[in-house]
Amino acid sequence: MIGISWIDLVILVLASFRLTHLIVYDEITSFLRKPFFTVVYEADATGQMNRQYRFKGGKVRRVIGELLSCHWCVGIWVAVLTVAVYAYVPAAYPILLLLAIAGAAAVIETRLYM
Repeated sequence: MIGISWIDLVILVLASFRLTHLIVYDEITSFLRKPFFTVVYEADATGQMNRQYRFKGGKVRRVIGELLSCHWCVGIWVAVLTVAVYAYVPAAYPILLLLAIAGAAAVIETRLYM
């Protein structure tokens, strides 16, 4: 079992949040998603715009696309990666800290504009 302080836990949570968001939503990583799906926005009966996915290719590409479009699915794998990096690559701690700061900033920004 890994001994972990509460501050390191907060850093890991925020780093996982930010990295998950980076993979699933951010434009800078769209090249990862592009082979598997495209995103379109369609209005529902109330005029609310909804994000819709158009998956590409056969079964394997569709499954990968479904996984990459799901923040819950990506979040699990990112959490595993984040904990592994924390436990086995101590030199990567500054990167985790940077992701955590960016994650905290995203949470604050989101709350300010609600």
